[in-house]
Amino acid sequence: MNIDIPNIVSMESKPCPLGCSNSVDEEVFKGWDRIHDLPGEFLVVRCSKCGLMRTDPRPTADSIGYYYPDNYGPYNSTKVKSKGVKKSRAGKYKHFIRQLFQFNTKRIPKMEPGNMLEIGCASGEFLHEMAQEGWNVTGIEFSQIAAENARNLGYPVYVGSVESSPEPEYKYELIVGWMVLEHLHDPVSALKKLERWMKPGGHLVISVPNAGSLESRVFGNAWYANHLPNHLYHFTTQTIRTMLSEAGWEVEKIYHQRILSSLIVSVGYVLLDKGVFKTFAKKLVDMPAKGNKWNYILFPTACFLALFGQTGRMTIWAKKK
Repeated sequence: MNIDIPNIVSMESKPCPLGCSNSVDEEVFKGWDRIHDLPGEFLVVRCSKCGLMRTDPRPTADSIGYYYPDNYGPYNSTKVKSKGVKKSRAGKYKHFIRQLFQFNTKRIPKMEPGNMLEIGCASGEFLHEMAQEGWNVTGIEFSQIAAENARNLGYPVYVGSVESSPEPEYKYELIVGWMVLEHLHDPVSALKKLERWMKPGGHLVISVPNAGSLESRVFGNAWYANHLPNHLYHFTTQTIRTMLSEAGWEVEKIYHQRILSSLIVSVGYVLLDKGVFKTFAKKLVDMPAKGNKWNYILFPTACFLALFGQTGRMTIWAKKK
C-alpha cells in the first residue's frame, strides 16, 4: 500500500454537511483503495453531534476522477449486451430465482410508468430495463465513457455530477440512485435539487451501504463497502433519515437487502491483510463480480440479519414532505 496521495489529486476538508455547529469530529478509522490499489491513505470521521460519518479530508470534485479508472466495476457491469432482445430462457430463470430469493437490490414501488431519472446511471442497464417497461428515462453519469455507453442505447444522459446538472425540461414521477449518494461531494444540495425536480406524489428510491450494520462493525477498515476514497459519506439508518429530512424528503420504507456480498469480500480482505490463504482470499474478493453462488448458500443468514437491519446494504423509499 502506497499511502502517498499523488500530486494530481487535490485534497480538501469539509465540515459536516448537515450544518452541525460546535461539533467535534471523531476519528473512526483509516483506510485505502482496496479495489484498484491506487495510492493514498484516507481518514473516516464521525460528527459528534449528528453521527454522520464522512471521508475527510477527501479528493476534490475536480480530481476524484483519478479513483474512477475506465475499468471501474459498475461501468462494465451495467453494459447492455443485446439491446431490444428478449430475455433468454436462462435469463428468465435467473430473474425468477433472484425474485424468489429477493436478491433484487433495485426495488421500486409499484407505479404506472412515467418520467424516470437515474442518477449515476453508469452504462445504462437499468435505464434500458425501465425503458422496456414503458418509462421515459433520463440519466446523469459522472463518467464520459459510461455515459456514452448509455447514450449509444438511445437514452439522454447528462455527463457530470448531480450537483452541476442543469434543470430538466419536465419533472419526474420516479428518481433512482443505486449506490450513488455516498459518492457525492454535496449530497444535501443534490437531494434538494432532486426534490425540486420531483412531481407531487413521486418517489425517490436510493440504495446505500449500511455503515451501522454488523458487517461494518466486525470488519472495520476491511469492510468492502467502505470503498475509500470513492465513498465520501458512510450512512447508518439514522443518518440517512436525517439527511433526507434536511433536504425535504420523508422516508417511507427502508429495506435491508438480503445479500451478503460485502461480507464475502471483507473476509477475503482480512485474510489478505494477515497474509494467509492468499489464493482462497483472492477468490473471495473476486466472487461478487462473478455472480457468486454464496449468496444462495448464505440466504438464510442474510434473511436473519435483514430482519434486524444488520445486512450491509439498504434501499430507501422516500417522498416529498
